[in-house]
Amino acid sequence: MDLHYTAEEQAFREEVRAFMRDKLPGTIAAKVAAGQRLDKDDMVNWHKALNSRGWLAQHWPEEYGGTGWSPVQRHIFEEEAAAANAPPIIPFGVNMVAPVILRFGTEEQKQYYLPRILNSDDWWCQGYSEPGSGSDLASLKTRAVRDGDDYIVNGQKTWTTLGQFADMIFCLVRTDTTVKQQEGITFLLIDMKTPGITVRPIITLDGEHEVNEVFFEDVRVPVANRVGEEGQGWTCAKYLLTFERTGIAGVGHAKEALRHLKYVAGKQLKNGRPLIEDPLFRARIANVEIDLMALEITNLRVVAAAQNGGVPGPESSMLKIKGTVVRQEITDLLRRALGPYALPFVSEALDAGSGVEPVGPDYGAALAADYFNRRKLSIYGGSNEIQKNIISKMILGL
Repeated sequence: MDLHYTAEEQAFREEVRAFMRDKLPGTIAAKVAAGQRLDKDDMVNWHKALNSRGWLAQHWPEEYGGTGWSPVQRHIFEEEAAAANAPPIIPFGVNMVAPVILRFGTEEQKQYYLPRILNSDDWWCQGYSEPGSGSDLASLKTRAVRDGDDYIVNGQKTWTTLGQFADMIFCLVRTDTTVKQQEGITFLLIDMKTPGITVRPIITLDGEHEVNEVFFEDVRVPVANRVGEEGQGWTCAKYLLTFERTGIAGVGHAKEALRHLKYVAGKQLKNGRPLIEDPLFRARIANVEIDLMALEITNLRVVAAAQNGGVPGPESSMLKIKGTVVRQEITDLLRRALGPYALPFVSEALDAGSGVEPVGPDYGAALAADYFNRRKLSIYGGSNEIQKNIISKMILGL
């Protein structure tokens, strides 16, 4: 493969940089740079800014409002967005359920749901994991029983990210208990305003309300909201998870975090000298940077193969594993660099305009919360241990 960007790709990079300068609201970029909380309006406004340029639906076909970008262009956009301190695109609608609807949905579903995703009319969340059915997703228990033109859904989902904002949830439900686990699962689109749905917050280790439990009690869902055939949900789920796992690698965000690590290590002192001059700490930075460079090359190989018509297989699991390990190592080094200031954090200091001062230097205000939050990376999207099993089966046949 050719690892050099073409003149057209370099021109595209400059176009993205210009867009970030002109259209990324400074208030949002400042919050991202400082590690402060983004509210729903911040995230929706960024989605709308991207959509106004036609850049929100990067994986979609052009006939449905997609960009028509190559995988390399998407990689460039991710790098430049991270460097500009743009918030990540909330993936559940545009990058997760939309590809499933495009691949398995009816034309009516495409015409209804896709424009609403583009226009931010619907905020989506994911209903996959359940208590006791996370990494072993095929063991899920939430039931959907056919009743005329509806399904009656009962059960519970957990770790539902940003479900407190959601208008819609895409769910895996069990419609047949007489067949093998994977064959009895169906993919449903459920309106969160339907009677019988309860959302209960889960407060995470960093003190944030990011995830939720969602309970379904005799919830009626029209059969028209089923994507694909009954019993085809596991196929839809695997297709969706390929998109999720490749994206979790987060090369662009890891590169920006590495730049921040070097900045912090240059500010913090050890024995009167910048920490980055300490040979042991400098060696640890070098090790993680080498890993990140290798991750980026692997990511470029995958996107180059996709550009030539290939489909990610075990590579998506490899990127998921290594990407999460690298990002966790960077936050661990940041924690070590800040020393005692990495332990406490004032939650209110993460709200823009609160007037509350952080403990320690401003550049470390969000570090402890970020460190705690990054612990989840090796679990969601399928735990790293499960991804290793997938790789061994697909490559080694074990």
